[in-house]
Amino acid sequence: MLRTRLIPVLLLQNGLLVRSESFAVHQVVGNPIHEAKRFNEWNVDELIYLDISRDGTYDFRRDDHKVKSLSAPMEILEEVSKTCFMPLTWGGRIRSVDDMRQCFLHGADKIAINSGAFRNPELITAGAKLFGSQAIVVCVDVKRHADGRAEVFIDGGREPTGADPVDWVRSAIDAGAGEVLLQSLDRDGTARGYDLEIIRAVASVSTVPVIALGGVGRYEHYVEGLRAGADAVAAANIFHFKELSDRNAKRTMNKAGITVRL
Repeated sequence: MLRTRLIPVLLLQNGLLVRSESFAVHQVVGNPIHEAKRFNEWNVDELIYLDISRDGTYDFRRDDHKVKSLSAPMEILEEVSKTCFMPLTWGGRIRSVDDMRQCFLHGADKIAINSGAFRNPELITAGAKLFGSQAIVVCVDVKRHADGRAEVFIDGGREPTGADPVDWVRSAIDAGAGEVLLQSLDRDGTARGYDLEIIRAVASVSTVPVIALGGVGRYEHYVEGLRAGADAVAAANIFHFKELSDRNAKRTMNKAGITVRL
């Protein structure tokens, strides 16, 4: 029997592990290598690391949480992969097949692509042909307008695309995506729960697993996301700030009748 996955998402900015709120406010929370070791002891099913560093930005905080250098994300990935004993997805600034190849060579099991995939859907197809569609995760960042309309954004939530999330997900799957990481920009860091309407809309047309992300503040939010149609549930901040967040999440999901690995 397939078990529903619970997935922490860890955000890297300039070599530092950060929490995010509305894609605009970032707070340093730790060391990416130490976190991988910690999650090995937790009851989670996969890890997703997303490098959200922006070109031309630098961090002048204390460097005791930093790993390697700002210019060496693959060194960070390699160090993380050595201590991560579960499936590992790596994303951020992947623009070519060679970028994908470097991620796999440095220890990633899957890669996550966002802006590069939207600007060049053929990148999805090329990656799926070379590495298998199961290794290609397409991130879809969605933001709502005042009238409720949902739109896909890229470049870390800064650039609107004019695309409808459902239409883009269909296109990404047709191009070869093996999974969709669906994130609500409006819910990021708010602890208000997933955007269930967007999950329902995307899940209704998706023929690949949909991972819900953005807004988890209570363990019941996982259950709501799954009942809305997500195949797996992901979160970031709750894993940093709540004790036993993995075990309590799994217990809550199990009590709701969801099959999980206990």
